[in-house]
Amino acid sequence: MSTFCGEEIGKLGFGLMRLPRNEDKTINTDEMSVMVDRFLDAGLKYFDTAYVYEGSEEAAKIALVQRHPRESYFITSKLNANAAKDEADAKNQINVSLERLGAGYIDFYLLHALSEKNVDIYDAYGLWDYMKQLKEEGKIRHIGFSFHGSPELLDRLLKEHPEAEFVQLQINYVDWEDPIVQSRRCYETAVKYNVPVVVMEPVKGGTLAVPPQSVREILEKASDTMSIASWAIRFVASLENVKIVLSGMSNLAQMDDNLSYMKDFQPLNEAEQAVIKEAQEAFAKIPQIPCTACHYCTGGCPMQINIPELFKVMNRYMLFHQEEDAKRRYAGVTAEGGKAGDCIGCLQCEGECPQHIHITEWLGKIAEAFE
Repeated sequence: MSTFCGEEIGKLGFGLMRLPRNEDKTINTDEMSVMVDRFLDAGLKYFDTAYVYEGSEEAAKIALVQRHPRESYFITSKLNANAAKDEADAKNQINVSLERLGAGYIDFYLLHALSEKNVDIYDAYGLWDYMKQLKEEGKIRHIGFSFHGSPELLDRLLKEHPEAEFVQLQINYVDWEDPIVQSRRCYETAVKYNVPVVVMEPVKGGTLAVPPQSVREILEKASDTMSIASWAIRFVASLENVKIVLSGMSNLAQMDDNLSYMKDFQPLNEAEQAVIKEAQEAFAKIPQIPCTACHYCTGGCPMQINIPELFKVMNRYMLFHQEEDAKRRYAGVTAEGGKAGDCIGCLQCEGECPQHIHITEWLGKIAEAFE
Protein backbone atom coordinates (compact mmCIF):
# COMPACT_ATOMS: atom_id res chain seq x y z
CA MET A 1 0.00 0.00 0.00
CA SER A 2 1.49 3.35 -1.06
CA THR A 3 1.20 6.64 0.81
CA PHE A 4 -0.19 9.65 -1.04
CA CYS A 5 -0.72 13.05 0.62
CA GLY A 6 -0.55 11.33 3.98
CA GLU A 7 -3.24 8.79 3.03
CA GLU A 8 -2.75 5.04 2.66
CA ILE A 9 -3.94 4.41 -0.91
CA GLY A 10 -3.18 1.66 -3.41
CA LYS A 11 -1.28 2.54 -6.58
CA LEU A 12 -4.19 1.97 -9.01
CA GLY A 13 -6.95 4.56 -9.30
CA PHE A 14 -10.38 3.86 -10.81
CA GLY A 15 -10.98 6.51 -13.47
CA LEU A 16 -14.70 7.21 -13.81
CA MET A 17 -14.57 8.85 -17.24
CA ARG A 18 -15.11 5.82 -19.51
CA LEU A 19 -17.67 3.82 -17.55
CA PRO A 20 -19.73 0.89 -18.90
CA ARG A 21 -22.75 2.02 -20.91
CA ASN A 22 -26.19 0.65 -21.65
CA GLU A 23 -27.57 0.51 -25.19
CA ASP A 24 -29.16 3.93 -24.67
CA LYS A 25 -25.69 5.33 -23.75
CA THR A 26 -26.58 5.83 -20.08
CA ILE A 27 -24.07 4.55 -17.51
CA ASN A 28 -24.62 0.94 -16.49
CA THR A 29 -24.52 1.38 -12.72
CA ASP A 30 -25.20 -2.31 -12.12
CA GLU A 31 -21.98 -3.37 -13.85
CA MET A 32 -20.20 -0.37 -12.37
CA SER A 33 -21.26 -1.49 -8.88
CA VAL A 34 -19.64 -4.90 -9.39
CA MET A 35 -16.48 -3.18 -10.64
CA VAL A 36 -16.46 -0.89 -7.59
CA ASP A 37 -16.81 -3.87 -5.26
CA ARG A 38 -13.94 -5.77 -6.86
CA PHE A 39 -11.76 -2.66 -6.73
CA LEU A 40 -12.41 -2.12 -3.03
CA ASP A 41 -12.05 -5.83 -2.26
CA ALA A 42 -8.55 -5.65 -3.73
CA GLY A 43 -7.66 -3.03 -1.10
CA LEU A 44 -7.73 -0.12 -3.54
CA LYS A 45 -9.52 3.12 -2.66
CA TYR A 46 -9.01 5.97 -5.16
CA PHE A 47 -11.91 7.00 -7.45
CA ASP A 48 -11.47 9.82 -9.95
CA THR A 49 -14.36 11.80 -11.45
CA ALA A 50 -15.01 15.40 -12.53
CA TYR A 51 -17.74 18.01 -12.87
CA VAL A 52 -17.58 17.75 -16.68
CA TYR A 53 -17.70 13.93 -16.91
CA GLU A 54 -21.33 13.60 -17.94
CA GLY A 55 -23.25 11.36 -15.55
CA SER A 56 -20.10 10.21 -13.76
CA GLU A 57 -20.60 11.92 -10.40
CA GLU A 58 -24.23 10.77 -10.23
CA ALA A 59 -23.18 7.21 -11.09
CA ALA A 60 -20.49 7.31 -8.40
CA LYS A 61 -23.18 8.18 -5.87
CA ILE A 62 -25.22 5.13 -6.87
CA ALA A 63 -22.43 2.58 -7.29
CA LEU A 64 -20.03 3.76 -4.58
CA VAL A 65 -21.25 6.36 -2.10
CA GLN A 66 -24.65 4.85 -1.31
CA ARG A 67 -23.23 1.33 -1.02
CA HIS A 68 -20.00 1.66 0.96
CA PRO A 69 -18.88 3.36 4.22
CA ARG A 70 -17.48 6.84 3.60
CA GLU A 71 -14.17 5.99 5.28
CA SER A 72 -13.59 3.04 2.91
CA TYR A 73 -12.74 5.11 -0.18
CA PHE A 74 -11.26 8.37 -1.43
CA ILE A 75 -13.04 10.34 -4.14
CA THR A 76 -11.76 13.12 -6.38
CA SER A 77 -13.51 15.68 -8.52
CA LYS A 78 -12.43 18.70 -10.49
CA LEU A 79 -13.32 22.36 -11.05
CA ASN A 80 -13.27 23.27 -14.74
CA ALA A 81 -13.21 27.01 -15.42
CA ASN A 82 -13.64 26.42 -19.17
CA ALA A 83 -17.07 24.93 -18.48
CA ALA A 84 -18.21 27.98 -16.48
CA LYS A 85 -20.10 31.05 -17.71
CA ASP A 86 -18.37 33.32 -15.20
CA GLU A 87 -16.53 33.33 -11.86
CA ALA A 88 -19.64 32.64 -9.79
CA ASP A 89 -20.56 29.72 -12.02
CA ALA A 90 -17.05 28.30 -11.69
CA LYS A 91 -17.09 28.58 -7.91
CA ASN A 92 -20.49 26.93 -7.71
CA GLN A 93 -19.20 23.74 -9.36
CA ILE A 94 -18.07 22.40 -5.99
CA ASN A 95 -21.63 22.64 -4.68
CA VAL A 96 -23.01 20.85 -7.73
CA SER A 97 -20.39 18.11 -7.40
CA LEU A 98 -21.09 17.67 -3.69
CA GLU A 99 -24.81 17.35 -4.40
CA ARG A 100 -24.29 14.89 -7.24
CA LEU A 101 -21.89 12.74 -5.20
CA GLY A 102 -23.64 12.93 -1.85
CA ALA A 103 -20.34 12.09 -0.16
CA GLY A 104 -20.29 15.04 2.26
CA TYR A 105 -16.84 16.18 1.19
CA ILE A 106 -14.34 15.55 -1.60
CA ASP A 107 -11.00 14.04 -0.62
CA PHE A 108 -8.93 15.29 -3.57
CA TYR A 109 -10.14 18.33 -5.51
CA LEU A 110 -8.37 19.54 -8.64
CA LEU A 111 -8.31 22.56 -10.87
CA HIS A 112 -9.00 20.84 -14.17
CA ALA A 113 -6.86 20.61 -17.34
CA LEU A 114 -4.64 23.66 -16.90
CA SER A 115 -2.64 24.75 -19.94
CA GLU A 116 -1.27 27.86 -21.60
CA LYS A 117 -4.69 28.41 -23.20
CA ASN A 118 -6.69 28.68 -19.98
CA VAL A 119 -4.39 29.36 -17.04
CA ASP A 120 -5.29 33.06 -17.08
CA ILE A 121 -8.96 32.23 -16.50
CA TYR A 122 -8.14 30.32 -13.33
CA ASP A 123 -6.11 33.32 -12.13
CA ALA A 124 -8.77 35.87 -13.11
CA TYR A 125 -11.45 33.97 -11.20
CA GLY A 126 -9.25 33.69 -8.10
CA LEU A 127 -9.62 29.92 -8.08
CA TRP A 128 -6.32 29.13 -6.38
CA ASP A 129 -7.33 31.10 -3.31
CA TYR A 130 -10.80 29.63 -3.58
CA MET A 131 -9.33 26.12 -3.36
CA LYS A 132 -7.61 27.06 -0.09
CA GLN A 133 -10.90 28.47 1.19
CA LEU A 134 -12.72 25.22 0.35
CA LYS A 135 -10.10 23.27 2.25
CA GLU A 136 -10.46 25.52 5.29
CA GLU A 137 -14.23 25.03 5.14
CA GLY A 138 -13.82 21.25 5.09
CA LYS A 139 -15.50 20.78 1.71
CA ILE A 140 -12.28 19.33 0.32
CA ARG A 141 -9.27 17.70 1.99
CA HIS A 142 -6.43 17.97 -0.52
CA ILE A 143 -5.66 20.45 -3.33
CA GLY A 144 -4.23 19.50 -6.72
CA PHE A 145 -4.48 20.26 -10.42
CA SER A 146 -4.46 18.33 -13.67
CA PHE A 147 -2.18 19.62 -16.37
CA HIS A 148 -1.86 19.59 -20.18
CA GLY A 149 0.76 22.24 -20.82
CA SER A 150 4.50 22.77 -21.18
CA PRO A 151 7.15 21.94 -18.60
CA GLU A 152 7.89 25.65 -18.36
CA LEU A 153 4.33 26.49 -17.35
CA LEU A 154 4.26 23.59 -14.90
CA ASP A 155 7.45 24.90 -13.31
CA ARG A 156 5.87 28.32 -12.87
CA LEU A 157 2.66 26.95 -11.38
CA LEU A 158 4.44 24.71 -8.89
CA LYS A 159 6.68 27.61 -7.88
CA GLU A 160 3.78 30.05 -7.45
CA HIS A 161 1.38 27.60 -5.78
CA PRO A 162 2.99 25.58 -2.99
CA GLU A 163 -0.57 24.83 -1.80
CA ALA A 164 -0.77 22.25 -4.62
CA GLU A 165 -0.26 18.92 -2.86
CA PHE A 166 -0.14 16.87 -6.06
CA VAL A 167 -0.31 17.20 -9.83
CA GLN A 168 -2.07 14.98 -12.36
CA LEU A 169 -0.05 14.48 -15.55
CA GLN A 170 -0.53 12.67 -18.84
CA ILE A 171 2.23 10.06 -18.95
CA ASN A 172 2.62 6.93 -21.04
CA TYR A 173 5.50 5.27 -22.85
CA VAL A 174 4.55 6.76 -26.22
CA ASP A 175 4.26 10.34 -24.94
CA TRP A 176 7.36 10.03 -22.74
CA GLU A 177 9.56 11.78 -25.33
CA ASP A 178 6.77 13.28 -27.45
CA PRO A 179 7.75 16.87 -28.40
CA ILE A 180 4.19 18.14 -27.79
CA VAL A 181 3.10 16.32 -24.63
CA GLN A 182 6.63 16.19 -23.14
CA SER A 183 5.66 13.66 -20.47
CA ARG A 184 9.21 13.06 -19.26
CA ARG A 185 10.04 16.74 -18.79
CA CYS A 186 6.75 17.42 -17.00
CA TYR A 187 7.36 14.45 -14.72
CA GLU A 188 10.88 15.65 -13.96
CA THR A 189 9.51 19.12 -13.15
CA ALA A 190 7.20 17.62 -10.54
CA VAL A 191 10.13 15.66 -9.12
CA LYS A 192 12.13 18.89 -8.89
CA TYR A 193 9.48 20.37 -6.58
CA ASN A 194 8.95 17.07 -4.73
CA VAL A 195 5.27 17.12 -5.73
CA PRO A 196 3.70 13.65 -6.04
CA VAL A 197 2.24 12.67 -9.39
CA VAL A 198 -1.06 11.07 -10.35
CA VAL A 199 -0.95 9.69 -13.89
CA MET A 200 -3.79 10.00 -16.40
CA GLU A 201 -3.91 8.43 -19.87
CA PRO A 202 -1.39 5.65 -19.09
CA VAL A 203 -2.89 3.61 -21.95
CA LYS A 204 -3.34 6.72 -24.11
CA GLY A 205 -7.11 6.52 -24.42
CA GLY A 206 -6.95 2.77 -25.09
CA THR A 207 -4.42 3.04 -27.93
CA LEU A 208 -1.76 1.14 -26.01
CA ALA A 209 -4.16 -1.72 -25.26
CA VAL A 210 -4.58 -2.41 -28.99
CA PRO A 211 -1.29 -1.21 -30.53
CA PRO A 212 -0.21 -1.80 -34.13
CA GLN A 213 1.02 -5.26 -35.03
CA SER A 214 4.70 -4.32 -34.92
CA VAL A 215 4.36 -3.23 -31.29
CA ARG A 216 2.09 -6.11 -30.31
CA GLU A 217 4.64 -8.64 -31.61
CA ILE A 218 7.36 -7.12 -29.42
CA LEU A 219 5.23 -7.29 -26.28
CA GLU A 220 3.82 -10.77 -26.97
CA LYS A 221 7.31 -12.13 -27.67
CA ALA A 222 8.48 -10.78 -24.31
CA SER A 223 5.61 -12.42 -22.38
CA ASP A 224 2.71 -14.69 -23.29
CA THR A 225 1.01 -14.11 -19.93
CA MET A 226 1.04 -10.32 -19.49
CA SER A 227 -1.75 -8.35 -21.18
CA ILE A 228 -0.78 -5.69 -23.71
CA ALA A 229 -2.30 -2.95 -21.51
CA SER A 230 -0.35 -4.11 -18.48
CA TRP A 231 2.94 -3.06 -20.06
CA ALA A 232 1.69 0.53 -20.37
CA ILE A 233 0.29 0.78 -16.84
CA ARG A 234 3.30 -0.88 -15.21
CA PHE A 235 5.64 1.46 -17.10
CA VAL A 236 4.20 4.58 -15.48
CA ALA A 237 3.59 2.89 -12.12
CA SER A 238 7.30 2.05 -12.00
CA LEU A 239 8.26 5.74 -11.93
CA GLU A 240 9.36 6.57 -8.39
CA ASN A 241 7.39 9.79 -7.96
CA VAL A 242 4.17 8.35 -9.42
CA LYS A 243 1.87 7.56 -6.51
CA ILE A 244 -1.35 6.68 -8.35
CA VAL A 245 -2.06 5.51 -11.90
CA LEU A 246 -5.58 6.15 -13.16
CA SER A 247 -7.19 3.60 -15.43
CA GLY A 248 -10.49 4.49 -17.07
CA MET A 249 -12.00 1.02 -16.91
CA SER A 250 -15.10 0.37 -19.04
CA ASN A 251 -15.96 -3.23 -18.18
CA LEU A 252 -15.31 -6.07 -15.74
CA ALA A 253 -12.67 -7.65 -17.96
CA GLN A 254 -10.55 -4.51 -17.84
CA MET A 255 -10.99 -4.29 -14.08
CA ASP A 256 -9.95 -7.92 -13.56
CA ASP A 257 -6.92 -7.53 -15.82
CA ASN A 258 -5.74 -4.39 -14.00
CA LEU A 259 -6.21 -5.97 -10.59
CA SER A 260 -4.22 -9.03 -11.64
CA TYR A 261 -0.96 -7.06 -11.70
CA MET A 262 -1.76 -3.87 -9.73
CA LYS A 263 -3.19 -5.38 -6.55
CA ASP A 264 0.35 -6.42 -5.59
CA PHE A 265 2.31 -4.17 -7.92
CA GLN A 266 5.85 -5.06 -8.99
CA PRO A 267 7.91 -2.46 -10.92
CA LEU A 268 9.32 -3.30 -14.33
CA ASN A 269 12.70 -5.00 -14.13
CA GLU A 270 15.67 -4.16 -16.36
CA ALA A 271 14.73 -6.66 -19.06
CA GLU A 272 11.13 -5.40 -19.15
CA GLN A 273 12.33 -1.79 -19.42
CA ALA A 274 14.30 -2.86 -22.50
CA VAL A 275 11.09 -4.29 -24.01
CA ILE A 276 9.34 -0.94 -23.47
CA LYS A 277 12.26 0.82 -25.18
CA GLU A 278 11.86 -1.45 -28.20
CA ALA A 279 8.09 -0.78 -28.28
CA GLN A 280 8.72 2.98 -28.13
CA GLU A 281 11.04 2.75 -31.12
CA ALA A 282 8.46 0.76 -33.10
CA PHE A 283 5.72 3.26 -32.28
CA ALA A 284 7.89 6.20 -33.31
CA LYS A 285 7.94 4.87 -36.87
CA ILE A 286 4.13 5.01 -37.25
CA PRO A 287 2.20 8.31 -37.79
CA GLN A 288 -0.80 8.80 -35.48
CA ILE A 289 -3.20 11.52 -34.34
CA PRO A 290 -2.43 11.91 -30.60
CA CYS A 291 -6.10 11.98 -29.52
CA THR A 292 -7.04 10.53 -26.11
CA ALA A 293 -10.84 10.72 -26.68
CA CYS A 294 -11.38 13.16 -23.79
CA HIS A 295 -14.19 14.79 -25.86
CA TYR A 296 -13.35 18.31 -24.67
CA CYS A 297 -13.48 19.29 -28.37
CA THR A 298 -17.00 18.09 -29.12
CA GLY A 299 -19.24 20.02 -26.72
CA GLY A 300 -19.12 23.30 -28.62
CA CYS A 301 -18.86 21.96 -32.17
CA PRO A 302 -21.58 23.75 -34.19
CA MET A 303 -21.61 20.92 -36.75
CA GLN A 304 -21.83 18.16 -34.11
CA ILE A 305 -18.81 16.31 -35.45
CA ASN A 306 -17.71 13.41 -33.27
CA ILE A 307 -14.05 14.34 -33.63
CA PRO A 308 -12.48 11.68 -31.36
CA GLU A 309 -14.34 8.87 -33.10
CA LEU A 310 -13.30 10.17 -36.53
CA PHE A 311 -9.70 10.33 -35.30
CA LYS A 312 -9.99 6.76 -34.04
CA VAL A 313 -11.10 5.66 -37.51
CA MET A 314 -8.22 7.55 -39.15
CA ASN A 315 -5.63 6.18 -36.73
CA ARG A 316 -6.84 2.64 -37.33
CA TYR A 317 -6.63 3.27 -41.08
CA MET A 318 -3.07 4.61 -40.80
CA LEU A 319 -2.02 1.71 -38.57
CA PHE A 320 -3.66 -1.20 -40.37
CA HIS A 321 -4.31 0.16 -43.91
CA GLN A 322 -7.71 -1.57 -44.15
CA GLU A 323 -9.60 0.82 -46.40
CA GLU A 324 -12.98 -0.94 -46.58
CA ASP A 325 -13.02 -1.47 -42.82
CA ALA A 326 -12.17 2.20 -42.26
CA LYS A 327 -14.92 3.41 -44.64
CA ARG A 328 -17.47 1.20 -42.89
CA ARG A 329 -16.44 2.54 -39.48
CA TYR A 330 -16.53 6.11 -40.80
CA ALA A 331 -20.08 5.64 -42.10
CA GLY A 332 -21.14 4.33 -38.71
CA VAL A 333 -19.63 7.25 -36.80
CA THR A 334 -21.15 9.89 -39.09
CA ALA A 335 -24.61 8.29 -39.30
CA GLU A 336 -25.92 10.45 -36.45
CA GLY A 337 -23.51 13.40 -36.55
CA GLY A 338 -21.49 15.66 -38.78
CA LYS A 339 -18.95 14.47 -41.30
CA ALA A 340 -15.36 15.65 -41.38
CA GLY A 341 -16.15 17.68 -44.50
CA ASP A 342 -18.84 19.61 -42.59
CA CYS A 343 -16.17 21.44 -40.57
CA ILE A 344 -16.51 25.22 -40.93
CA GLY A 345 -13.09 26.00 -39.46
CA CYS A 346 -14.32 27.88 -36.38
CA LEU A 347 -11.39 26.44 -34.37
CA GLN A 348 -13.30 26.18 -31.08
CA CYS A 349 -12.22 22.53 -30.92
CA GLU A 350 -8.54 23.43 -31.18
CA GLY A 351 -8.96 25.90 -28.34
CA GLU A 352 -10.24 23.11 -26.09
CA CYS A 353 -7.86 20.32 -27.13
CA PRO A 354 -5.39 19.45 -24.33
CA GLN A 355 -3.24 17.57 -26.86
CA HIS A 356 -2.87 20.71 -29.05
CA ILE A 357 -3.90 18.76 -32.14
CA HIS A 358 -4.39 20.65 -35.44
CA ILE A 359 -7.93 19.28 -35.58
CA THR A 360 -9.26 21.14 -38.61
CA GLU A 361 -6.25 20.09 -40.69
CA TRP A 362 -6.82 16.44 -39.78
CA LEU A 363 -10.54 16.72 -40.52
CA GLY A 364 -9.64 17.85 -44.00
CA LYS A 365 -7.45 14.80 -44.50
CA ILE A 366 -10.18 12.52 -43.17
CA ALA A 367 -12.76 14.05 -45.52
CA GLU A 368 -10.38 13.53 -48.43
CA ALA A 369 -9.87 9.87 -47.46
CA PHE A 370 -13.46 8.83 -46.76
CA GLU A 371 -15.92 11.23 -48.44
